[in-house]
Amino acid sequence: MVTSQRSTDRPTTLGELRESGWESLPVKEEIRRNVVRRLRGGEDVVTGVFGYDETIVPQLETALLAAHDVIFLGERGQAKSRMIRGLVDLLDDAMPIVEGSEINDDPYDPVSRYARERIAAEGDETLIAWVGRDERYAEKLATPDISIADLIGEVDPIKVAEGRYLSDELTIHYGLIPRVNRGIFAINELPDLAERIQVGLLNILEERDVQIRGYKVRLPLDIMLVASANPEDYTNRGRIITPLKDRFGSQIRTHYPLETDLEVRIAEVECTPPVTDGRPVHVPAFLRNLVAEISQFARQSPNVNQRSGVSVRMTICNTETLLAAALRRALRNGEDEVVPRLSDLDALIASTAGKVEIESIDEGKESEVLGRVFAKAILQVYREQVRAEDVRPLLAAADEGLVVEVDSETPAQAVLRQIDGLDELTAALVRIGGESPGGIVAALELVLEGLHLSKRLNKEELGGRAAYSAR
Repeated sequence: MVTSQRSTDRPTTLGELRESGWESLPVKEEIRRNVVRRLRGGEDVVTGVFGYDETIVPQLETALLAAHDVIFLGERGQAKSRMIRGLVDLLDDAMPIVEGSEINDDPYDPVSRYARERIAAEGDETLIAWVGRDERYAEKLATPDISIADLIGEVDPIKVAEGRYLSDELTIHYGLIPRVNRGIFAINELPDLAERIQVGLLNILEERDVQIRGYKVRLPLDIMLVASANPEDYTNRGRIITPLKDRFGSQIRTHYPLETDLEVRIAEVECTPPVTDGRPVHVPAFLRNLVAEISQFARQSPNVNQRSGVSVRMTICNTETLLAAALRRALRNGEDEVVPRLSDLDALIASTAGKVEIESIDEGKESEVLGRVFAKAILQVYREQVRAEDVRPLLAAADEGLVVEVDSETPAQAVLRQIDGLDELTAALVRIGGESPGGIVAALELVLEGLHLSKRLNKEELGGRAAYSAR
């Protein structure tokens, strides 16, 4: 039985509901009405999703205005589930049902035998309950073991034991779909649903009836169906039965962030930074861009399986890992500020490896593949941030024998002592990374690694420590 809410400021009987002038609308009409209201008011139709304002959102708004069932087609980590769940906000705050109904029976047009008989017996005195929008939404992750009983229903042996006949509709224990009648039902990864279950799903949504244990039950449900699928699976012949494909009025193809700045913004909103015990955290802007560029270059790498995608979750997890590595160094060295730097990128191997699939020819070479991706991202950020005049003092000092050593464990002040007297270089580093010692060191490591990748400095790695010197 659904959880319902009674309210003194709302009608409590069928007669009061009629007198209030409440209008019963199909769920898609209800959603369309609320979309129209939001568009007229200049409000966002779906909130909490970034980067889709000019691509996906217009398609979704059009689909909702057309009262379509929708399938979102895209790789992992493209906010498909978030957009689906955001549709719940387009339902009304509360909706009246026949009190005690398990399938949200419309008091004006009841579906279940329970509600029909109760209204026939009690008339305008039939009690009304109100259900909130969250109770009108259900989602299911498609797996091969899902049964018709899970989605539609099954005979309840306890009700049969109480003396009812098997052919009695009241013996049914309803599944997920009937229980969100007059609401939204979502299926994630639809292609993984067994074909025989897809047939049953089509039957209940299109033909409006279903056979349970050999007898037919008429269930004219009012459902908005929304689904998600990976394009690689969706296009495999036979994975989604043709009549079910035809059921969806709109197919919307999602995508990853098209710009680095947008991916940075998403990571800033979504990441959960570690607790720093009151230490201030400073992340130079170039490092945030660098983490996002790693994901962007991974999506272009021929060594990474692009069919499985490179989720935005990788950017989020890498941002969190970078902050955690910086916090670890600050705690070990007793530093007052938490500032990540390039030498912390080694920690990102662990949070990146599980987010990408390496092509079979490169299996077992994950570190090498990721190293090349990291190098391309670093070089890109270096070229964006560092000017030719910024590095001249450093190159001149290197020609005179300066060797700069960095690693992820050395305190910032100890690193800075190696470039004492290079005031012009320090001024450039402040511009790039900020005025704090940690920010200056972060910028120095970018400059050193960028010069190495540009073949202007030599780099020697010894047990986690990198030494940069003239070539």
